[in-house]
Amino acid sequence: MSNHSLPDRNLQNLWQRQPSEGIRMSADQIRRRAAKFERRISRRNMREYIAAFTVVAFFAFQFWRQTAVLARISFVLLIAGTLYVVWQLYKRGTPRTPPAELGLTSGVEFFRRELERQRDLLKSVWRWYLGPWVPGLIVSMVATEWGNPEHVPHFVWTAATANLVVALFFVFVWRLNESGARRLQRQIDELDAMQRQG
Repeated sequence: MSNHSLPDRNLQNLWQRQPSEGIRMSADQIRRRAAKFERRISRRNMREYIAAFTVVAFFAFQFWRQTAVLARISFVLLIAGTLYVVWQLYKRGTPRTPPAELGLTSGVEFFRRELERQRDLLKSVWRWYLGPWVPGLIVSMVATEWGNPEHVPHFVWTAATANLVVALFFVFVWRLNESGARRLQRQIDELDAMQRQG
């Protein structure tokens, strides 16, 4: 047993030190991972764009059929907030296509930058995704009560309930994005570990 273990270990070390095929396979693997990540982010963005189009169409219809000034202002703010979200997603979240020819080092650096961009986007979700909705939601809530003065005694209860629902939804979205940012950070750490080993 001991007579065979040492040569086997030496053969394994020799095989692991052969750089050419290992680097080629690693570069291909990085390229595939980067392309898969790009497709996943593109699908996410497309879902967001479709949802935003639906929301804008709905609020535009509400604006057209509504006559109360305050309610119309709330719909304008909600549309503006949605368009701002779309612009930020396009500007900061559009995935970049990896160059056709990537070596191992350049491939890792490209993929790492893409992971960092998406991680930072998810970590800042309060500023660019949730925050822009707040003014329109507040004005909409006030407009609803303003247009129904007989409901003023119930305003505190209605406002508290609405605020709680919105707050819970916002926290859910924030936690979901924080979780996604942590997953991306783990991938970044894996790439860093691979670079240190290389």
